Amino acid sequence: MNLETALEELEALANPARAEEMRAYHKADRRYLGLTNPQIAELAQAWREALDVEGRVALADGLWQSDIFEARVAAAKLLTQARLRPDDQAAWALIASWTADFDSWAIADHASMAAQKRLMADPTRLDELEEWVASDHLWTRRAVLVSTLPWTKQNNPRPEELEARDRILGWAATMVPDHRQFIQKAIGAWLRDLSKHDPDRTRTFIAAHGEAMKPVAVKEALRLLKKSDGAG
Repeated sequence: MNLETALEELEALANPARAEEMRAYHKADRRYLGLTNPQIAELAQAWREALDVEGRVALADGLWQSDIFEARVAAAKLLTQARLRPDDQAAWALIASWTADFDSWAIADHASMAAQKRLMADPTRLDELEEWVASDHLWTRRAVLVSTLPWTKQNNPRPEELEARDRILGWAATMVPDHRQFIQKAIGAWLRDLSKHDPDRTRTFIAAHGEAMKPVAVKEALRLLKKSDGAG
């Protein structure tokens, strides 16, 4: 499996009418082929099975550099695995390098899902994410929160996982004054997901920072808590 063949397989499924709809929706100036997410996922799975980790990283790099929407999504899917053996450092470095290219939520979120797996495989990589928090780039900052969503989901977190959770909440607090829509939505979504497993931390964060957040973010953060409080 090489880059040329992978691009040919993507092209073979092109749907020009849907591609135009996607261009209008995503508002990012690049080529769109009009594939569905399941179509991309099926191709990416076949490529993963045909390649070792080094080959997957190389193909993902080439697909990303093509700047075709579906190719970038496929690049992320190629590396969205819990385990990449024997070594996932090249995969992590490639994913981290993509952040500067993020210019729409869809591509950024697919890449961030790949980042989630690499961060959970080696939580010391959170040290690198701390540099993203200070970025002026909207999508890099947002990727901090999307990439760390797994830390909202542990029901019985170990001490080091609680420490990471509090560290990420600290990053979210520094982003509160950033009232750009996608930052505020990401803060609200992170807190909403956290509220399912750690309602007290969500409430504490809102008590401390809610007045400085956009109302829509506060509403999203508390949405599930209000439902559970009402049910009670």
